[in-house]
Amino acid sequence: MSSHDSSHDSSAGARSAITSARRVVVKVGSSSLTGPDGHLDVGALRRVVEVLAARQAAGAQVVLVTSGAVSAAIGPLGLGARPRDLATMQAAASVGQGQLVRRYQEEFAAFGLQIGQILLTAEDTVRRARYRNAQRALDRLLALGVVPVINENDAVTTDELKFGDNDRLAALVSHLVRADALLLLTDVDGLHDAPPSRPGARRIPLVADLEDVAGVEVTARGSAVGTGGMVTKLESVRIATGAGVPVVLTLAANAAAALAGDDVGTFFAATGRRTSARRLWIAHAARTEGRLHLDDGAARAVLGGRASLLPAGITRAEGEFEAGDPVELVAPDGAVIGRGLVAFDASDLPALLGRSTYALRDELGEGYDRVVVHRDDLVLDRPMSSPAAARRNG
Repeated sequence: MSSHDSSHDSSAGARSAITSARRVVVKVGSSSLTGPDGHLDVGALRRVVEVLAARQAAGAQVVLVTSGAVSAAIGPLGLGARPRDLATMQAAASVGQGQLVRRYQEEFAAFGLQIGQILLTAEDTVRRARYRNAQRALDRLLALGVVPVINENDAVTTDELKFGDNDRLAALVSHLVRADALLLLTDVDGLHDAPPSRPGARRIPLVADLEDVAGVEVTARGSAVGTGGMVTKLESVRIATGAGVPVVLTLAANAAAALAGDDVGTFFAATGRRTSARRLWIAHAARTEGRLHLDDGAARAVLGGRASLLPAGITRAEGEFEAGDPVELVAPDGAVIGRGLVAFDASDLPALLGRSTYALRDELGEGYDRVVVHRDDLVLDRPMSSPAAARRNG
């Protein structure tokens, strides 16, 4: 048997995780729902709905994360092209979201299915109470047999408060709803060993670990109508697979085949264990409010995985944060090694830094001798050694 055949056999075995999935998150991008004229392609939307309705009819639960709101508004607003300025983009998203949901409602209704719209902003995941509220709403919709249709609330978000694109949102949602699989539908048929436009580029059918494709050259930009390229898709894959959710990345036209376990696109195996929503929230969803710079000993202790962060190991604090806010932990070489929930306000920390808990108790009394970041509120950052990580870390 050739190595090529062996790779495909391994892919087929791994893909049983998709065929047996009882709860699936499916993300469809703008490029897959937009025609050559830049307008919403209702036929393409209908074909996606047909696939999802069939999966739901087979006994699974489906969550849809969709782009396309701005494209849906181009026609009704008489715009010549996709807007570029923030104000017009927000206005188009506001108009287009209603158009998009109406289309989904009509198409799912043809199969006897109800949909429930949920619009999220990154701010909804910054504070844990909002994160839990979203989780509760999604759980109830699924229990009622409703198909949740999720999009970022582009009408009110700014660049500073955006998820970045719906790929990352879909990865977070897959953990939020405890999905068994994530399907990313886009305009390229999976990850290739070189940019797909390059002659000789070959599709990679199976990725057992993202470290295995660390040297693959990927592009940063997506299509003219989308917001994310392969870099952001690999980042989303990292979030999902690291939280125990396998991913298939493929063309929207291959949606049915992908859910059937056929050899289309790229299958990314789950590499991590399912973790608590709280820890995923700290790792990926929460926007950090500051940075704590660690000395070498504290950095080694934190990376060991069993130590809380004490005041004695912190050399400097940056940012304006309050107790309970998420902050980044930075090693002496400048690398971010983790995130955690800080136990003190930023204004209280300078007097504590570099000092032992015993000295703090003697001088300041009970309460000032506690840890700055408890190990239960700390998530280590193990960045992927790939172009995606390189671009993320600047």
